[in-house]
Amino acid sequence: MSTPPPDRPSGPPSSPASSAPSSQPPSPPSGRRLTRRLLQLYVGLALYGASSALLVEAGLGLEPWGVLHQGLAELTGLTIGVVSIIVGAVVLLLWIPMRQRPGLGTVSNVFVVGIAMDGTLALVPDAHALGIRIPLLVAGILVNGVATGLYIAARFGPGPRDGLMTGLHERTGRSIRLMRTAIEVAVVATGFVLGGTVGVGTVLYALAIGPLAQLFLRVFAVPSASSGGSTIVAAGQPEQAILRG
Repeated sequence: MSTPPPDRPSGPPSSPASSAPSSQPPSPPSGRRLTRRLLQLYVGLALYGASSALLVEAGLGLEPWGVLHQGLAELTGLTIGVVSIIVGAVVLLLWIPMRQRPGLGTVSNVFVVGIAMDGTLALVPDAHALGIRIPLLVAGILVNGVATGLYIAARFGPGPRDGLMTGLHERTGRSIRLMRTAIEVAVVATGFVLGGTVGVGTVLYALAIGPLAQLFLRVFAVPSASSGGSTIVAAGQPEQAILRG
């Protein structure tokens, strides 16, 4: 007598992989993700302008493009925020022959940073004592790092000055680091000749902004819809993609 085969289960066999709980957190809905990205974009741009204003108030040295903006403001009598908007618009025009494609963040950068800078300068009283100017400098650099992380992690396109750097890199074949260095040396030198402030703050900014940007890019990374809840941060070295207000 043959032994009857064992009864088969009525349903499909369960898979250990399918029954195991997912270790990935669910990705937020696309509407919420877009809202967060837009919020990060505009908060980041506003904070960038505010941080640049703090560096101006500290009077101990500005970031490279800030030196040029201040020098042009001294020359023309315009506010530094208005100069920042004009320079951003001119740089954006230079994208055309280099075939760079702007995004929402690119165009917003031109206006929001300059408006926030002038607004902050109007609200913050002048600082004369060194005991106040040094904390303003430190706060300006730290807030700038936070702003950079917020803005870049939102992924709405590079700032006009970053696009100039990457465009020259693509057109000349030179490294991004070389293009960035050449552009920033040129704008610092020009701004200094026109009356912009170069000092210890300029050096501290150059040394600190890369590590700060790397930290806050990860803090503010937005989950990607196509990556199952994983986060995406800007590729490459963050100091190569830093927003230059």
